[in-house]
Amino acid sequence: MEFDQLIRHRRMTRAFTDEAVDRSTVDRMLDAARRGPSAGNTASIEFLVLEGKEQTARYWDTTLSSIRRESFPWPELLHAHVLIVPWVDPDAYVRRYDEPDKVRTGLGASVDAWSVPYWFVDGGAAAMTLLLAAENEGLGALLFGLFEHEDAVRAGFGVPADRRALGAIAIGHRAPARPSQSAGRARRPLATIVHRGSW
Repeated sequence: MEFDQLIRHRRMTRAFTDEAVDRSTVDRMLDAARRGPSAGNTASIEFLVLEGKEQTARYWDTTLSSIRRESFPWPELLHAHVLIVPWVDPDAYVRRYDEPDKVRTGLGASVDAWSVPYWFVDGGAAAMTLLLAAENEGLGALLFGLFEHEDAVRAGFGVPADRRALGAIAIGHRAPARPSQSAGRARRPLATIVHRGSW
């Protein structure tokens, strides 16, 4: 697919069929995601990949109680064949920026030295690449937050304690669905968001 089409067609998918996604397709998407920008080439992004009903059910059992599931507005989301949880290591950035070629920045002192937490910036680039890669493969994808479930997912799937989740990305074959309420919001016109020369 041409890049312009890819950008314009990508939408969040909240309803999936239970059709399987080939592992080689998932690997292509993950390979693309790991190639995103990374401050100092720290490359701390890692992916928890859950494939198939048994593995994804463990995730949903961890994050969506049966009581909440009864009124969950997007039940077809739970059919997604793949869930990918990108994790970053903030301390890896501190270690990298304490190396001789970066130490002058002062960012190797601690995570608090970073006015912008680039582990999330770089991780966000990887997440967006996954969303675009899914569209390129003819699949649907949805990025959603873990919020208060981050610790439970970390513990339930053996993720190291020093990692931070960016959210989760559901990937699979699209099913017919009603659009979300947010989908009706118009994008701001380009002229209102671009400030050339000054604000």
